[in-house]
Amino acid sequence: MIDFKLVLKTLAASFICFAQMAIASPELTYIDNQIAAHPNLSGIYVLDKGEDALLARAWLADHAEKTIEVQYFIWSTDNIGILASEALLRAADRGVKVRVIVDDLLIDAPDKSLLALAKHPNVEIHIYNPKHSVGTPFYKRLMNIVVNFRGVNQRMHDKTFIVDGKLAITGGRNMAAEYFDYNQKYNFRDRDALLLGDVAKDMQASFEKFWHSPLSAPVEDLYDGLGLMQKHVTVKDDEIQKIYSDLHDYANSPENFTPENRKAISDMPKAFAALAEKIIWTPIEFISDTPGKNNYKYIMGGGGVTTQKLAQLVESAQTQIVIQSPYLVMSSQAKKLFKDALKRGVKVRINTNSMASTDNLEAFSGYRNQRDQLIKMGIEVYEYKPDPQIKQKLVQRVLPKDAKPPVFAIHAKTMVVDAKTVFIGTFNFDPRSQNLNTEVGVIVQNEALANNVQNAIEVDMQPENSWSAATDNPDQYATSAKRRKVMALQLTPIKPLL
Repeated sequence: MIDFKLVLKTLAASFICFAQMAIASPELTYIDNQIAAHPNLSGIYVLDKGEDALLARAWLADHAEKTIEVQYFIWSTDNIGILASEALLRAADRGVKVRVIVDDLLIDAPDKSLLALAKHPNVEIHIYNPKHSVGTPFYKRLMNIVVNFRGVNQRMHDKTFIVDGKLAITGGRNMAAEYFDYNQKYNFRDRDALLLGDVAKDMQASFEKFWHSPLSAPVEDLYDGLGLMQKHVTVKDDEIQKIYSDLHDYANSPENFTPENRKAISDMPKAFAALAEKIIWTPIEFISDTPGKNNYKYIMGGGGVTTQKLAQLVESAQTQIVIQSPYLVMSSQAKKLFKDALKRGVKVRINTNSMASTDNLEAFSGYRNQRDQLIKMGIEVYEYKPDPQIKQKLVQRVLPKDAKPPVFAIHAKTMVVDAKTVFIGTFNFDPRSQNLNTEVGVIVQNEALANNVQNAIEVDMQPENSWSAATDNPDQYATSAKRRKVMALQLTPIKPLL
């Protein structure tokens, strides 16, 4: 059996050895020349494989010269999260200004570690809408839920990684092992976009709005409270240095470098050259919600910028719409949009998770309540298998024959319209993304790119990878325990929160 913990730790190589390379690399010069050669355009390359997406982030972190701005909904304290934190710390050590915004809901970093990182002279960390975790005792969390239910449910679902205002990544992946195919039990089929040029500046402008929003609080301010309503946490200088040292030691342990990782590192310049030839230069629109999503304070509706933009894409469709989304819970407004599209003769196909593959039974219960209705409307729905054949191509690591394969589930959030316009981002097709969570993404009108992405989704829809929701009765392949839980959830009035 593979020692997955050791394998995960070997990913440290991806995050540290690039630091040994000269920052003024030929690749950076090539990037600058390419940006200059394509005025008023941006470059895009789709990252479909988890390990490629991880290596891209590692390369960006270790080639940053001036600034790194990062926004994530989830930043776990698993191996990937730790290694990513160490990569940003090393960038800060060499003088790069690092700013990080993380949503408060699911953050689980130790208080002192979080505070120590924020005390680095080149690191600033903000927590978005801190009503659950950071600096918030349990009883204050309960009070927040009672007093401001909508507020505590309004989250920052953005995922952006921006370097020097000219290179960036956005898409579905959070900073945790399961988004890069390194979880032992559960991994995601996800999709990111590596971006170059003007679009990175637009992403940087969006980051600034969140950074300066009243909803975005510096970590230090969340730990300086007194009394029962806020935590008071301090960290001494020797503790700070010990935390930094432990992070570096964890990532620099030579025994963690497998031959596979060493080869990936040594081949990175050559791999980048090959990747650069596949970058498409085209107009790219970055879309993002404003902090807070909308002005609603008490009810769960309201929409947002990304909701409006994606609705306009659906309204523009003339022939076909292809969607890949982990969760599919249509609001009444969304159903009307798609009904109108179907009446125009637009073919609609959607690839989502099955009960057997989903990581979110609550969201699946909302989908199951309306699945028959969506099929009767004329939408073709395909539900992802937990062990699809395509996993053999998407996951680059090979498991031994006697190892139980991890569940593989959709997490990509993508829409292709008329095989010429593509959206890649963070927006799930559910009420939470529509009305509560801030979302981001890119809209690209380019036939070559749209066809490539659509082809990838269509492969995921094939019988070896997905079941037809209309004919295959996919629920039968889920465990009886899952079926019972979903049936119970279907009786609850939770749709606006899904």
